[in-house]
Amino acid sequence: MVLGDARIAYYRFVLCCLRFVGYRLVCNGGSDVSAAIMIPTWKDGVLQPVEKLAAHQLGLRHKAVSVFVMAGTKVLIQQRALGKYHTPGKWANTCCTHPEWGEQDAVCAVRRLGEELGITGLVPDHRGQVEYRADVGGGLIEHEVVEVFVCDTTLDLKLALNPDEVMATRWVEMADLRCEVAANPAEFTPWLAIYLEKHSGMIFDSAAV
Repeated sequence: MVLGDARIAYYRFVLCCLRFVGYRLVCNGGSDVSAAIMIPTWKDGVLQPVEKLAAHQLGLRHKAVSVFVMAGTKVLIQQRALGKYHTPGKWANTCCTHPEWGEQDAVCAVRRLGEELGITGLVPDHRGQVEYRADVGGGLIEHEVVEVFVCDTTLDLKLALNPDEVMATRWVEMADLRCEVAANPAEFTPWLAIYLEKHSGMIFDSAAV
């Protein structure tokens, strides 16, 4: 059966809506099944799985993972896709995400580098933990307990950007990035500014930045 243009457009719209509210469409035996993305969140003092969008709407404290891919004193940054549920079009560190319920932090880092940027073969080095709270617009709050990782590589690293996640990437000198964030903070995510201002020593202590 051949679907009309209007019906195809409708199905695409539905899929975009599902993605926006934090759902994944999973193909299973020929049938489509939607599954909520559950992230580790502290609710009533207990770490438990909470649907991702709800955690941000309520401003609940939750676990996160951030990765900086470095080539010497240069860092790979990404511009978030316009379809992201918050801070679309803003520049961020290489990868910033949430582990799924029951997922180890380092495993999450490797998985999301692949899913967002097509990066494989890097070994994340854990640098420490950061907690911050920031308004990210649209009535959403990021209150994250972040495990921060650094991966060392070279400037010829192969990338395959996922357009649903990333608009663009670029390599930038750390000193230049600090100047850019200070001069044009609205172009960057709040967590990147926080990392650079308050936690550079912990994250980048082994690099000449």
